Amino acid sequence: MAYQPVLPEIDEVTEPFWRSGQDGMLRFQHCRACGWWIHPPRPRCPKCQSNELQFDPVEGRAKVWSFTINYQAWAPDLEVPYAIAIVEFPEQVNMRMTTKLVDVSVDDVSIGMEVRVVFEPVDDIYLPFFTPIKAA
Repeated sequence: MAYQPVLPEIDEVTEPFWRSGQDGMLRFQHCRACGWWIHPPRPRCPKCQSNELQFDPVEGRAKVWSFTINYQAWAPDLEVPYAIAIVEFPEQVNMRMTTKLVDVSVDDVSIGMEVRVVFEPVDDIYLPFFTPIKAA
C-alpha cells in the first residue's frame, strides 16, 4: 500500500480552501471590509474582525521563505528526504503557508527560490504543494 498523507479536518470555514484546487486555482480568504488576505482560514478577519470574508484566487506563485529537510520516514512507504517549506506570496507581505516542495532535489532547494502551486488530489481534497518555476 502506498503512503497516504494525513488529511486535514474539513469544516465550514476551511472547506473552500481544501476543495479549491479542483480547478487548479489556489484560493485564500480575502476580507471584503479591509482587503486583508487570510491564511489559514478563520471565521473572522484577524485585522479588522469583519466576517465579510470570501475565498479569492491568488496567482499561485510564491518564494521559499524558509525550509527544512525531513529525513524521518514517518510511515513505511514515505519517501525521504523531502523539503518542507514556508512559502511567501506576493499578494501580501507576510502571507505565508507551510507546504511540501515536490519535483525538486533537496540539494537544489534554496531560500528565495521561486515556486508555483501544484495540487495532489486525495479523495475530494486538493493538497497544495509547490514546485520550482523553471527558468525559460
